[in-house]
Amino acid sequence: MHRLWPPSPGGSPTVVDDTALERLYDYPDDLDRPWVQVNFVTSADGAVAVDGHSAGLSSPADKKVFALGRDLADVVLVGWGTARDEGYRGLKRTETRTDRRLRRGLAELPPIAVVTPRCSVPPDSPLLTDTAVPPIVITTGASAAADRAALTAAGADVVVAGGRELDPVAALAALDERGLRRVCCEGGPRLFGDLVAADLVDQLCLTVAPLLAGGGIGRITGGGPVPVPRRLALASVLSDDGFLMLRYRRGD
Repeated sequence: MHRLWPPSPGGSPTVVDDTALERLYDYPDDLDRPWVQVNFVTSADGAVAVDGHSAGLSSPADKKVFALGRDLADVVLVGWGTARDEGYRGLKRTETRTDRRLRRGLAELPPIAVVTPRCSVPPDSPLLTDTAVPPIVITTGASAAADRAALTAAGADVVVAGGRELDPVAALAALDERGLRRVCCEGGPRLFGDLVAADLVDQLCLTVAPLLAGGGIGRITGGGPVPVPRRLALASVLSDDGFLMLRYRRGD
């Protein structure tokens, strides 16, 4: 059961139903640019995985919020390493997903946009073979032309965003050209770090699991530090069975 903090004036946390959850996590109306929400889960001591997978840190409440991010988005953005390790494939129709998207005038299903600077997605990946919507593959000019051609022939929409290095601004511009402005980014850390460095993150949805995973596991952002930390404002806090679901928005 989700409970919203801070407590109500009477002193008890407010129980949040699915309708209220949709209002909390919905994207702004009338967007004129890509608006990026990033989803991550971490242990209380900062680990991003257990046994190499984020599922070991999740909970039913976290999974509900995670699914909601997909249901309300125009596109799901993910790095190839995360997509590969977590076994990504195209999103499926569900009664809840179909209802939410129909009410908002969204496409029946959002595509997966996979970021892979070296165009490493194989043409027989489930992202291409087990999907109702062709994926978008975002790569660089340094990738092999033959690899880009093979993915195009397999049905992917291949986008070149940057020369030797990925240009996240160009990647979002390509999504914008396709009318995909509600961007749900699901990691991994390197992609998140690139978005932070380019100051492109509008909202961070961070679940903190009541677990201690120990050292040696990476953090949610990769790459180098930014010269000036980006200010965020805490927009909401949900709790369920010891898990905290934090929602931060871009600060002033």
